[in-house]
Amino acid sequence: MAVIEAPRAGADPAPKRGGKNTGWQIRRSRWDLKWSPYAFVSPFFILFAAFGLYPLLWTAWISVHRTELIRADETGDYVGFKNYLNLFNDSFFWNALANTITIGVISAVPQLLMALGLAHILNYRLRASTFWRISVLAPFATSVAAATVVFAQLFNRDVGVVNFLLHTLFGMDNLDWTNSKWPAQIAISTIVIWRWTGYNALIYLASMQAIPNELYEAAAIDGAGRWRQFRDVTIPALRPTIVFTVVISTIGSIQLFGEPLLFSSGGTNAVTGGASRQYQTLAMYFYERGFNNGHLGRAAAVAWCMFLIIVIFVIFNTWLTRRVRDAD
Repeated sequence: MAVIEAPRAGADPAPKRGGKNTGWQIRRSRWDLKWSPYAFVSPFFILFAAFGLYPLLWTAWISVHRTELIRADETGDYVGFKNYLNLFNDSFFWNALANTITIGVISAVPQLLMALGLAHILNYRLRASTFWRISVLAPFATSVAAATVVFAQLFNRDVGVVNFLLHTLFGMDNLDWTNSKWPAQIAISTIVIWRWTGYNALIYLASMQAIPNELYEAAAIDGAGRWRQFRDVTIPALRPTIVFTVVISTIGSIQLFGEPLLFSSGGTNAVTGGASRQYQTLAMYFYERGFNNGHLGRAAAVAWCMFLIIVIFVIFNTWLTRRVRDAD
């Protein structure tokens, strides 16, 4: 009677029928384990290099050359930092920068505070909570053009609802929301606030729902009311999310273009931000230099200045956040 021996521990498995376990199959298996993760993430980096990194580097190259729109397919003479020097000596650039900062502050600060309060309300157990959470996102889903056209009519000097309410409630004369500096910037900021408050509120709401209930229960046992729970539990837990929304809102403020461009209802003063440039932003100034005046080199310098402003703000915000965290 034949005796069948059991395979020894650690022995290589028997080759499959019709083939054999070759060294090529082993190497292919190792390569698959080693390089598959890189293959899965490579589409993002390929698209980023093609549509993000390359335009960024090409813009930097154009910014140090004299490049005109009529011959954008070829780069002119090398001028070094002359485009940047001309930019810094241009009063229109500093006016656009100041307008960008003021509109950004007027729109971002109330927007984030309102979003935080709205998220706190939505965090309670409300009836039809899903409906209310979707409703606050409706302004964000509205196109920039549609929202701006509607608000331009609301802020119309002669037939606008806003002037009618101000005159009826406070006896104020009709304000020229388009040709006056501060009224125009407030009106544009109102459009931004209306569109983005709900979006930020849902971001805050998602972070609030991730806070453990045990923290609120412990605060309630210690005698903390709802306001103290919000101040001492919710706000510290939302600090990373608040930093994120501040950075995103700042980037959006620096890139603000559609709302002020459409607010003037077209015309010759659309890109200049009014007759006296009272609400021209950096993005509008960039468009004016590049496409209205045809100076692509100067427009590229404006784009890089906008990029450097964002980088400086992010670095400052990161430093400030670490200081506050270490102080706690």
